[in-house]
Amino acid sequence: MSRQSGTDGPSLERPDFVVRKERLYRRLLAGCAALTVAVTLGIILSLSGGALTFFGDVSIVKFLTGTNWSPLVPPSEYGVLPLVSGTLIIVIGSAVVALPIGLGAAIYLSEYADPRVRSVVKPALEILAGVPTVIYGYFALVYLTPILDAPLPIEQVIIPSWLGFSVPIIPSWLTFSVPIVPDGVPLLPEFALVVSEFTLVVSEFVFVVPSLGALNALSASIAVGIMIIPMVSSISEDAMSAVPDSLREAAYGLGSTKFDVSTSVVVPAAASGIISSYVLALSRAIGETMIVTMAGGQSPKMPYFPNVLRNFTDSIEAMTASIVKIASAESLGQTATYEAMFAIGLTLFGLTLTMNILAELVRRRFREVY
Repeated sequence: MSRQSGTDGPSLERPDFVVRKERLYRRLLAGCAALTVAVTLGIILSLSGGALTFFGDVSIVKFLTGTNWSPLVPPSEYGVLPLVSGTLIIVIGSAVVALPIGLGAAIYLSEYADPRVRSVVKPALEILAGVPTVIYGYFALVYLTPILDAPLPIEQVIIPSWLGFSVPIIPSWLTFSVPIVPDGVPLLPEFALVVSEFTLVVSEFVFVVPSLGALNALSASIAVGIMIIPMVSSISEDAMSAVPDSLREAAYGLGSTKFDVSTSVVVPAAASGIISSYVLALSRAIGETMIVTMAGGQSPKMPYFPNVLRNFTDSIEAMTASIVKIASAESLGQTATYEAMFAIGLTLFGLTLTMNILAELVRRRFREVY
């Protein structure tokens, strides 16, 4: 029999079993949220434990600033910068491929494609996200590398030798030295302002793109870029579809074309969602393992300057590939090399976390509320 209030009408109070059910649902959902936080904290603690053990044997300053990485070949060296540079090379290359293509696909699906085309193209595009990464690695190694290497090497003279010249900017007769802190002043080192001869030299400059190695960063970055295109396109398209039609209609009323509306109205209005898609995609690229191991190689090195294109034609080693190499080595035991995996993992986690924090700040800055 239902409970009655002070009047003759039905009671507005919920039955006890409904209240108990709602409490149970709330606790289950709160448990799911707490589980994700607990897993994240567990990952941080497990990485931190191994990393602290590693930093007890290896200086953290040498780890973060060292330019040589050779943990398996004595004498062992643990400078992480070659691994960080290899990871960033892959991320930059994949971003050049995925971000413009993914955004272009999202604009087409949101603004140009009719519903029938969208219902076919969008699921087909998202299938790329379900392809195993080992397939991408095999594709990059066997097919992409020979195709990309066919027109190489390229040598193009930008400044011929006959255009070379030398101009003295500061001639020798203008050089001088002025003592600021003369020798003999107690507690202060000797210091002098010196202006020496300076000559501007322009010599022959040849633009060179060398041949690709069997394992190279270019093929790996393109394959990673293809893999993350669905993340950019799908999330960006959802963000652009959420933009109110009133903004589009107002722009059309002012005489704008569809391209103007898409690029000047819809994309800026959906900027926060587009930035989120970029961050998610690049975070996925940072953590990719199989493609960079199969196609990128395992040769840690610092980047080349000024011929930056050589960084893509040579083999590199990313942080994830180094973890795989150390984990697959035999008879490591609880050595510094084994613990280096945790230090690399913690560095990778910190890099991703920093990028996500910066992206969240940018997203809040450009967020539009309708």
